[in-house]
Order: sequence, then structure tokens, then C-alpha cells
Amino acid sequence: MAGIRAVLIDIDGVLTVSWKALPGAVEAMARLRAAGLPFVLVTNTTSRTRAVIAGRLAGEGFPVCPDDILTAPAVTAAYLREHHPDARCLLISSGDVRDDLEGVRIVTTTVDATEHAGAGAGGDGGGAAPDVVVFGGAGEEFGYPALNAAFRHLQRGARLVAMHRNLYWRTAGGLDLDTGAFLLGLERAARVEAVVTGKPAATFFATALAHLGADASETLMVGDDIESDVLAAQRCGITGVLVKTGKYLPETHRAADGTPDHVLDSFADLPSLLAR
Repeated sequence: MAGIRAVLIDIDGVLTVSWKALPGAVEAMARLRAAGLPFVLVTNTTSRTRAVIAGRLAGEGFPVCPDDILTAPAVTAAYLREHHPDARCLLISSGDVRDDLEGVRIVTTTVDATEHAGAGAGGDGGGAAPDVVVFGGAGEEFGYPALNAAFRHLQRGARLVAMHRNLYWRTAGGLDLDTGAFLLGLERAARVEAVVTGKPAATFFATALAHLGADASETLMVGDDIESDVLAAQRCGITGVLVKTGKYLPETHRAADGTPDHVLDSFADLPSLLAR
């Protein structure tokens, strides 16, 4: 592992579960800091801004600040600014991440009174249809009115952008459904394919590498999702490390399309792996 110069680290299920630090995670990150090894936390979390995430992690003892965090909303904002400048974007998401959507025009528009398209969104309102439907993280906002409104907008020609397509995530109470479970049905019904900006998109990993100024060949990715975190990173030339915490399931591991470069019981074991 002597060639590793930087580390990408997923948050939910790797460092924390329900924002509580997993055993040994704080100490392991402190050892990375002490060793001077650059890292960035890469997350598909869409319910909190970078600043809020950094505050929650610091409260658990992690030595991080907002600049150490790259979120799916931040990468989505960069994509929308480049590919859909000035577009009217209908955001359907749990939580408020508008501070990370700088330069994006968020609207609460509806086409007619039967379409409650503004669920979960905030913005300038108005009567014109949105140009882009943006999916964030799933929650109560993903009810029938909001999803049906999105379906109608897509039928009218709106583009579909999703911050991620995760099917579920781990909470203190067990696994909960996430955006991907709804996105798959909407794509099939509307006969469209979403542009996904968070993990496992290659552009997300490219942005993370650029943030660190590191090459893929000298970077390691640690995640609990074998497909979106680990194998997606490996396809980009990054060394993949799967941890058996968070959403990890043995059956998902066995059924995966590839093999992780390394498998650890938890993030706490990462310093020992790097020292090999």
C-alpha cells in the first residue's frame, strides 16, 4: 500500500450510522490526519449541507471541516450549472440542501392545480413547467403527488437528474428505502433515463480526485456499498476497499459483478491496511 497518496471515504455506514460514530472510526481518521495522508469524505447524503455534515461529524469527534466533504448536491449543482444553465429545476428531496446548490434556479412551479409538484422543494414559484426534475434523497416528500407530478413533467419533456440511485441505506432502526427504489419505476414509466451525478457516476469520482489533486492510481476508496462505492471506484482506476458495516450484506457481496481489492471488518482497520 506504499503507493497510496490519498483516500476517499464514504460517511454513512462507514464512519457513522444515524450520525453516531462507529467503533474505532474517530481514532482511525485521527491516525490518517497524524500521518499527513490527504482525504476527502464523499457522500451521497442529500438531506444535509456540507457545513451541517461537518458539524455533526465534528460533534462525534471526527477531525473534519466543510472543505473535507464532497456531497452529491454539490456535484449536482456543478452539473446543472454546466449543462442546464438558468434552467428551472424542480427539486424533490428530503431535507434542505439549497446552500449546496449554488447557482441553481430551484422552483416550486406547478402546471395545474392537480399537480403538487412543489413537495420538498423551495424556490421562486411561478406557473411555467420546470425544465429539469431533480431527485435528491428519499423521505416523506417522495409521496404520490410529488412523484406523479414529476412523471407528468417528464412526459412534457423535462430532463431527469438524480443525485444518486441508492436503493436503501442503514439507520439505527435497520435498512430504509432510498431514492433508487422510486427512480427505477419513474424511469420505466416515463421512458427516460436519469443522469446520475453522485456515486457511482465516474464524474463524481473525477471531481473528488481533482479536489485532492490526486491520481486514481494512488488513491483508495473506502465504502460499505459494493456497487456504488467500491466497484464504481475500481472502474475509475481507484483501489477499492469494502467494509462490513452499514449497508453491507454478505449476499450482496456474493452477488456483485466484481471483487473488491480489499475487504475489512470496519474503517477502524484501515490504518493497519495502509501500513502493510
